[in-house]
Amino acid sequence: MDSRRASVRVGVRTRSLSTPRLQYIRQLGATDVFVDHADTDEEPDEFNDLDGTDTIAVGPDDVPSVSEFENARERVEDTGLSLTGIQSLPYSMYGDIMFGRDGADEALDRITTLIENLGEADIPILGYQWNPRSVVPMRTSPVEIRGGAEATAFDFDELEAPHELAPGLDREYTEDEFWDNYRRFLETVLPVAERAGVELALHPADPPVLESLGGIPRLFRNAENFETAMNLVPSDNHGLKLCLGCFSQMGEDVTEVIRRFGGEIVFVHFRDVVGTVPQFHETYVDDGNFEPADAVRALCDAGFEGAVIPDHVPKMAGDDDWRHRARGFTVGYLRGVIDTVRSERRTPTPEAE
Repeated sequence: MDSRRASVRVGVRTRSLSTPRLQYIRQLGATDVFVDHADTDEEPDEFNDLDGTDTIAVGPDDVPSVSEFENARERVEDTGLSLTGIQSLPYSMYGDIMFGRDGADEALDRITTLIENLGEADIPILGYQWNPRSVVPMRTSPVEIRGGAEATAFDFDELEAPHELAPGLDREYTEDEFWDNYRRFLETVLPVAERAGVELALHPADPPVLESLGGIPRLFRNAENFETAMNLVPSDNHGLKLCLGCFSQMGEDVTEVIRRFGGEIVFVHFRDVVGTVPQFHETYVDDGNFEPADAVRALCDAGFEGAVIPDHVPKMAGDDDWRHRARGFTVGYLRGVIDTVRSERRTPTPEAE
């Protein structure tokens, strides 16, 4: 059975596709692998895990060929896993499109080529964001959580001059401009994705704070704007990379968000935070704003058949740069929650007997 077509299951994001890394992921009981892009400047430290071996780079200067993708998929499958998708496009691949700059046409060509190559290699998902990750800060000072573990955090009051233009900008951009540029992106890439059999999955703005920050509109800061995105250029190959942590940061009821978007969910970032914007910090998956089992129940009720993956995880004692201990804890916890919810649904209620 193709694990990518099974019901709710647990995957992992990684840059390294080395044999020891893949064996560890399989030993945890995960089934799906999502490859992180090549730009390590755009993510928190826990994803700067390139070890120089068995990696596949995706970036503005690195669009892997069909054969490179096929080789990576076969390497992953050899350890009993599925190479399900590319976790995310780096901002450096779509920034010119977002701002409507010179170079947008070339960027669109690179992205459409990437989508075509993924489809030919039978890798079905491409995650992306519309979020200038390296222009405005994603997190501020880290905090200490349970047992002295370190977690990322965001505190608006720590930002230096948040209402001034971000570095490299010479003016503020309007939401209308960003929506127009985003529409152009979708009109170009979605027909290619449909032909290639690849699903695109949109991630929320992180942090989802303010309508604009540093002169840059934060389009995907709320659920309403996600509905706009899904309806702007309708396509069965466009959906959500549903980051539960981001919606938790917004103060949303994540179970209602899951019910709201239902069949449009492509895959899930399963993490949580304590607090909401303008001040929150990330935490262990069992210790945040929402109840994980309720989220899994909502996913099952929505008919979701895909992967939930640990996203940002704390740094535990003895962790490496990939935070393998915290990631292992999260995979195990999620598998336990999913198995519990499945067991509930197999056990008849007294009324049903």
